[in-house]
Amino acid sequence: MQTIKTFIKDHPHMWWGLYLPVYLGGFFLIEHLITDNYWATQTFIDEYIPFCEYFVIPYDSWGFLLLALGLYLIVKDAEGFRRYMWSIMLTFGFATIFCALVPNGQDLRPAVMEHHNFCTWLLQNTYNLDTNTNVLPSVHVLGVLDALYAVHRTPGLRRTGWRTFADIWGVIIICSTLFVKQHAFIDVVAGLVVGAIAYVIIYVIIGGRRDRRMAAAGKEVPCGEHTDP
Repeated sequence: MQTIKTFIKDHPHMWWGLYLPVYLGGFFLIEHLITDNYWATQTFIDEYIPFCEYFVIPYDSWGFLLLALGLYLIVKDAEGFRRYMWSIMLTFGFATIFCALVPNGQDLRPAVMEHHNFCTWLLQNTYNLDTNTNVLPSVHVLGVLDALYAVHRTPGLRRTGWRTFADIWGVIIICSTLFVKQHAFIDVVAGLVVGAIAYVIIYVIIGGRRDRRMAAAGKEVPCGEHTDP
């Protein structure tokens, strides 16, 4: 117990992580409130995107990516974790509010699974946990972008191999949202747009100001190799 208390005392920035249960509570609330009478986001483009149940593996790995990176930043990069969480708070919070104000969903899921294997079983359970509503902007896409921004802004992960691996993993996860028919094409596009705006706000505007203040105070700039002017 003393070890845990000492860890929390030495890593007070970890309390930013408490936003996640707050977000999950809000997300699952609107998931149960918005089940029909929604704006369907699918377009003709989605007709050309094939269904492939095997992409449920990278789709479900999304949570592991965000969690593993968060734990690493808590221990290794306090400022990086703060900015990572601020980015998540901004993007996830916007998505939740938007879906509450503009109920949306998609009707792309297959009525019957053509195959019966581990992946279809896993996908069906994923469908049961995450409905086909509240899909624009895609939180899966937003989470991937939040993670990739943090990876590329963390000096401890500057090795090209780590960043390249994260980039490839992230792209596969984003593509998986389409192949498992959990998101429509415009859900993904909206996620990319919102994520780009969040990057400017968190890392360019807020992060740039914090970097300049820390540099003026003689403190080490955590994201120095990418410090904005």
